[in-house]
Amino acid sequence: MSEFEGRFAVLRQSADTGAVAAIERLIRDAPDADLSRVNVLDFARTHNIDEERTIAAFLHAARLGLFELSWNVLCPGCGGVLDSNTTLKTVDQKAYACALCAAGYEPSLDEMVEVAFTVSPSVRRIAAHDPETLTMWQYMRQMFWSSGLELPEGDAFDKLLQEMIIESVELPAGEKAHLSLQLPPHFIIVFDPVTHSAHFLDVKGEPTRDRQSLSVVFNKMHAPTGTVEMRPGPLRLTLENRTDVRVLPALYIAGDALHHMLGKRKRFLTAKRLLTNQTFRDIYRTDTLDIDQRLKITSLTFMFTDLKGSTELYERVGDLVAYDMVKAHFRVLSEVVAAEAGAVVKTIGDAVMATFPTPERALAAALRIREAMHTLNAESKHEYLLLKIGLHEGPCLAVTLNDRLDYFGQSVNIAARVQGLSESSSIFATAPVVEHSGSARLLDAAGLKAVAQRHHLRGVANELTVYEIP
Repeated sequence: MSEFEGRFAVLRQSADTGAVAAIERLIRDAPDADLSRVNVLDFARTHNIDEERTIAAFLHAARLGLFELSWNVLCPGCGGVLDSNTTLKTVDQKAYACALCAAGYEPSLDEMVEVAFTVSPSVRRIAAHDPETLTMWQYMRQMFWSSGLELPEGDAFDKLLQEMIIESVELPAGEKAHLSLQLPPHFIIVFDPVTHSAHFLDVKGEPTRDRQSLSVVFNKMHAPTGTVEMRPGPLRLTLENRTDVRVLPALYIAGDALHHMLGKRKRFLTAKRLLTNQTFRDIYRTDTLDIDQRLKITSLTFMFTDLKGSTELYERVGDLVAYDMVKAHFRVLSEVVAAEAGAVVKTIGDAVMATFPTPERALAAALRIREAMHTLNAESKHEYLLLKIGLHEGPCLAVTLNDRLDYFGQSVNIAARVQGLSESSSIFATAPVVEHSGSARLLDAAGLKAVAQRHHLRGVANELTVYEIP
């Protein structure tokens, strides 16, 4: 058995067989471009495989060295990769600047950090492992633009380039190029994806027959250099590469074709979703954030649960029986949370804190957990397991506490306080959870009506609307 086959034999033992088979075919048969920055959600859709199982399979494959995982900071405007990292620990907390869009952004883990998978060079060497060998437009597709950009293929892409590109050139390190071209009356961007630098030409006014001149220098500076006004007509453009690598400048017309291309997006695996994935937390337990690192998440849904009267339970049925019952409760809770794309963050005694990417997944998990507790109670013929559940959605910070990934902020505090309102098997949830469109559909389908209440929560200045789901 080869090393390749051996790794897949191990992978089959820990991941969904259908997902593993699809990954094996991908590595064996797919063209190079399909193995660079694989969009896991797109892969799952294409192969009709459950997303959570696909994510888990790729994570296990990366752990076995079949793929390299990258955390890519994206520009929300153009979908370009502003920074690529092999670990979340090296994602900067400060603002990132996109030269193409002339805008700065504070990174958040919701939609600005993409998680992608590239085949390991020890498994199969592809062109993207040597980016300097890629053609200009393959470089743009595989190295600059994110996997969330839905780019056309073949002739459609070539036609699009004809509409939005005036000129392009591959410029080796230390070289100069002199271009003679005609400037149309448009806003034009001279952009290089290697140095991520841009120069803006606002071409307007009366056309001229006189030749205009412009020099552009590429170095390690990433900031845009401002806008130069020019007139439609002939231009002598000098491009100079002062870096130690080749650059790939092109003149883009900032018109409808470019904006339409950059506006076509598809779903991709975000850092937020991966951090709320149980498989990721299990196999990358400590390989997440540095101790002093704090990264922003604009929306995360929290679940807090706690067993009511657990101390009395030990008194009534004895330590051994009570322990088995509590253990069964933890097992069911963990299984349901993982099945709904969530992750258990930590347990504190009989209490559990879990996170979900969206409110409806958290609510679905809460309803399933409550039903599972009813089933366990029916089996024991006693109402021993009464679980108090609280849900809240809001912004937070991802941090490292006690050597593990955790979350900090008022949203976490509110979720914990909401759980404290529950006195029976009712679920308590705040307005952002219950009023979410997906949650509303879920409640309608289950024939449940959430009852609004007003509460003062300890540590929260204003009175909140909290819903009880009986």
